[in-house]
Amino acid sequence: MRNKLAGAVLGLTLGVFAGASAQTAAPAAETHIHKPSAPSTSLTLTVDGKTVKLTPDELAAMPQRTITAHNGHSKVDEVYMGVAVSDLLAKQGVTMAGDGAKKVYRSYLRATGTDKYWVLFAASEVEGEMHQGDVIIALTVDGKPLTEDGKFKLVSTEDKRPARWVRNLESLVFVTVE
Repeated sequence: MRNKLAGAVLGLTLGVFAGASAQTAAPAAETHIHKPSAPSTSLTLTVDGKTVKLTPDELAAMPQRTITAHNGHSKVDEVYMGVAVSDLLAKQGVTMAGDGAKKVYRSYLRATGTDKYWVLFAASEVEGEMHQGDVIIALTVDGKPLTEDGKFKLVSTEDKRPARWVRNLESLVFVTVE
């Protein structure tokens, strides 16, 4: 009796694992295909409900940061120049000074492209005092203006893959969770 019970349990266990492995098999590798969208021509920045619209010239007049990031799609290193998101947020009053750090720890940033592709960053990921990497709004790549990526592209140096890079960036929304 005991052997029959053990055999039944073993059979059920193997059946469950066999079924689970068949259901959770890894999908075939996908090829990244970028669907063209309208080029971004201005950037809307909203910080805790207050909105400002920025032009390429306004961003170009701000201090620029140059970064090198590996593009996992094209498998090459690219040199981007643009405005650090932390600098742009600082102009809107988001700071690490005083109680500002508490606010940053409970905030996030949503970046959206003209194709409505959007990504999230914890606010601490874009704050230079708290995070090693750089997140910039790129205006150029390899010394040339962005073309098919619109006037603005969000680029992060710390992500292993560019899944959170946003082409044709049209809006950044900073939200503090109360």
